[in-house]
Amino acid sequence: MNIGEVSKMAGLPPKTIRYYEDIGLITPLRDTNGYRSFRDSDVHKLAFIGRSRALGFTIEDCRNLLALWDDQDRASADVRAIAQEHLSQIESKIADLQAIRDTLSHLVRECAGDGRPDCPILDKLEKFPT
Repeated sequence: MNIGEVSKMAGLPPKTIRYYEDIGLITPLRDTNGYRSFRDSDVHKLAFIGRSRALGFTIEDCRNLLALWDDQDRASADVRAIAQEHLSQIESKIADLQAIRDTLSHLVRECAGDGRPDCPILDKLEKFPT
């Protein structure tokens, strides 16, 4: 299969597929003319990577998950550990975003939003610790 066919089947742009090849996530065969020749296994790996990336896994996580997927003697605990670490990171980001939302909501409520020049939002941004 050529890259256009694989792109449609895996749901990934050709540029992304080329990138995944460049970083060693997939290794398609090469025809005598130098063109990529993808196998069904490449399509499955690309779809796997696409779904993993959609869940927010890093490239390195995808590399590790692919290795575990290929390893028939894997321990599910290894897969779970990667997913659990990722879930912890997501929960931490959610907590950070909720704190930001709460702070910004408070500031918006405190701002009169009228024609006067005083503004608690600008005051807080001026004094916000970094």
